[in-house]
Amino acid sequence: MNQENKSYLIKTYGCQMNEHDSEKLAGVLEDEGYQPTEELEDADIIILNTCCVRENAELKVYGKVGQLKNLKRKNPDLIIGICGCMMQQEDVVKEIKEKYRHVDIVFGTHNIHHFPKLLKEAKEDKNPLVKVWEESKELIPEMPVQRKDDHKAFVTIIYGCDNFCTYCIVPHVRGREKSRPLENIVKEIEDLVADGVKEVTLLGQNVNSYGKDFEEEIDFADLLTEINQVEGLARIRYMTSHPRDFSDKLVETISQLDKVCNHFHLPVQAGSNKILKKMNRNYTKEEYLRLIEKIRANNPDAAITTDVIVGFPGESEEDFEKTLDLFKKVEFDMAYSFLYSKRTGTPAAEYDEQISDEVKKERLQRLMDIQSDISLKKNKPLEGQIVEVLVEGESKKDPNKLTGRTCSNKIVIFEADRDLTGELINVKINRVQSWTLFGDLV
Repeated sequence: MNQENKSYLIKTYGCQMNEHDSEKLAGVLEDEGYQPTEELEDADIIILNTCCVRENAELKVYGKVGQLKNLKRKNPDLIIGICGCMMQQEDVVKEIKEKYRHVDIVFGTHNIHHFPKLLKEAKEDKNPLVKVWEESKELIPEMPVQRKDDHKAFVTIIYGCDNFCTYCIVPHVRGREKSRPLENIVKEIEDLVADGVKEVTLLGQNVNSYGKDFEEEIDFADLLTEINQVEGLARIRYMTSHPRDFSDKLVETISQLDKVCNHFHLPVQAGSNKILKKMNRNYTKEEYLRLIEKIRANNPDAAITTDVIVGFPGESEEDFEKTLDLFKKVEFDMAYSFLYSKRTGTPAAEYDEQISDEVKKERLQRLMDIQSDISLKKNKPLEGQIVEVLVEGESKKDPNKLTGRTCSNKIVIFEADRDLTGELINVKINRVQSWTLFGDLV
C-alpha cells in the first residue's frame, strides 16, 4: 500500500516512559511512510497513548475518544488506536469495547512491539482488534524511534516496578522489574551520540533498581560509570529514583562522574512517617533527610527536586505539617505537587479516612506557596552567575527568545540572533523567578 501523503497523530498522556513509547510508535509509522501532523482532521492514523496514574488523565482520554467518533464517521478509513497503561486494566478495555466501537486497535504496554503487525491487521480487517498482554517475561525488543529532539534522547534502562506503593497502579500495568543488558544500553547511547545527541535521559520506574535481576553484580552506579565514558556525550540525566534504593555507592559515584547532571530528583511523597508507612514507601522522614545530607556533602552545588502527594487517606493536619516541615528543612529547588487521586485496584483506594477535595486543595496551595518562596530563594544566588545551557529551542513564553536548561535542570530564557538549538552555550543570569532564570548570551 502506498503511504504517500498519509499522516499520523499521536497524543501522549503521562510520564517520560509514555513519551518514549510514543517515539517508538512514531518510528514504526514513519518507517511505513506516514508523516506527522498536528491536526486531527488531517490524520489517517490517530493513536492515544494513555496514562492511568491519575484520574484526570483517564477522563481526558475518554473525552478525546468520544470526540474522535465524528471524525471516524466522516472518514471510515481513519484508523484509531489506543494503547498504554490504561489498556492494562480489564475494566477499561471492557468499556472501550462496549462504548467506543469506532476504535480499531487496542494494545497495552507489554506488546507495543507488535504494533506493526496490529496495524497491518487493522487495515485488512475493519473489526475492532484488541490485543493486550497481561505481562511479558521478555524484554521489549528494539524498535525504530522517531525522536522529538535531535540533541536529546530517552533511553529505557529498566522496565516495570517491584515497589507496590499503595497509591500506585504502575506495577500492575507495567509489570515486574526487568533490566536491559548494560552493553545494549551503552551501544544504543553510542549510536545516539553518533546521530548528534548530546544529552540522554535514562528511564525507569525506579532506575536505582537497575541490575537487581541480573545474576552478575551490576548496579545503577556501574551503568552510569560505563555511560560516562561514551565519547561525545555531554550530559546524563535519569528518572525516577526511589529514595530507599539510593545507595552510598551511588551518591559517591555520581559526585565523581563529570557527565552526570548535578540534579537529584527524589520523590519524597510525604513528610509524615505514619503516611509514608501507609504508602509503603519503606523509608522514614529521618532516613530521607540523612540521604539529602549525604548528597549535599558529596555534591554541594546539586539541585534537589521532589514529588509530593497531598491529601493521602488518613493525612491529618499534623501529618501535613510534617510535610511542610520537611520542605522547609530540605529546601527543594522545585517540587511537583499532586492531589491524591484514587486509583481503582490499589490498596489506598479502599482506605478509610479519604480526604475531601476542599481540604486537599487548601493544603496543596499552602505547600505551593511555601515552595515558591523557597525556589526563589534557591535561584537568587544565580544572579550575576554564568551558567552552561543546552539550548532546547524557542521559548513557549516568548517565541522571540530561546530557552534551554542548565545541568541542574533549571530553565533559562535568553535572546539570540540565530537558532542555537542543540548547542551548549554560556548565559549570564541577570534576573530570576521561582521557576525560571533570565539572562544574556556571553
